Amino acid sequence: MVTCAALALTPAAEAGQRRGGHKAGGARAAAREASPALTYADRPEAREFALQLASKHGFEVPWVLERIGQARLVPTVRRLIMPPATGTAKNWVAYRERFIEPQRITAGLAFWAEHERWLVRAEAIYGVPAQLVVGIIGVETYYGRHVGAFRVIDALATLAFDFPPGRSDRSAFFRDELEALFLLGRTQGIDPLDLRGSYAGAVGLPQFMPSSWNRYAVDFDGDGRADLQRSTADVVGSVAAYLAAFGWIPGLPTHYAVTPPADEAERAVLLAPDIRPSFTATEFKARGATLDAAAQAHVGPLALVELFNGDGAPSYVAGTSNFYAVTRYNWSSYYALAVIELGEAIAEARSGRLTASQRP
Repeated sequence: MVTCAALALTPAAEAGQRRGGHKAGGARAAAREASPALTYADRPEAREFALQLASKHGFEVPWVLERIGQARLVPTVRRLIMPPATGTAKNWVAYRERFIEPQRITAGLAFWAEHERWLVRAEAIYGVPAQLVVGIIGVETYYGRHVGAFRVIDALATLAFDFPPGRSDRSAFFRDELEALFLLGRTQGIDPLDLRGSYAGAVGLPQFMPSSWNRYAVDFDGDGRADLQRSTADVVGSVAAYLAAFGWIPGLPTHYAVTPPADEAERAVLLAPDIRPSFTATEFKARGATLDAAAQAHVGPLALVELFNGDGAPSYVAGTSNFYAVTRYNWSSYYALAVIELGEAIAEARSGRLTASQRP
């Protein structure tokens, strides 16, 4: 949805092989790849996109052409969007250690203390716990420390018009996001050339893609605009509003402890729907999974979520519909569990700190 996880680099040699392997096209592609300053001013597909954008939304044609023309192809963006190298094993323990660590917990405590007013209000309105909102912002941008340095128009144009081969083509998605960037600029009074964000085009403290900013961001501080770069109130409210829009149920746990079935076939049945909740607690038990008491009393579907640990044994949780809602923010069970556990760690540290401060 709003973000993309960091991905491994790919060989630059692939650049000359796109466009069907024609020699002339490959040479032009390689030349573009070698020139990070090359713009889209003379690219027919970019100019056609600009004309369609202007016609569809009432922008002035010369203005749109001039801005699309200044977008640059960025080779680094093409490399970073690629999947991990073959043989790279997922490792939940290592992934978790990147985020649930003392410095980020300390930063989360400070963020919570400074913005408690907005976190309390967001929880009251949307039912999303403060600790989950704090966890998401902590994982996304380390509370604003890492919001991305790419010009968003460059990242989106690169992925819209020069999406690299070697993975499922998502150029149509990024063309839609490039369109959304111009609409965002108009509603927010921002020049599309001025926004900076991630290599995938995500922006601000919560790393919303432009379309998500347009659709889900809220003006939580009441100043007349939903600002995800400078208004922490709007950031907090928008993260909570997003989760609520994707089905967050107040008061429902995100997951439970589970021991998966020992029988591989039964385990495979429970894993087949991936992270989408599809089985009742009774069905879990019938297939040989062991749930704790709270999970056995759960009303509603569950998902058996498997997280690999490199060469070690996988970890498992039983995810609820709220766990699934968190994965709509970033479609990864590793991400979802990391933001949940970071939020829990910060809440525990906060509780301990408050308790200590109240001692005589």
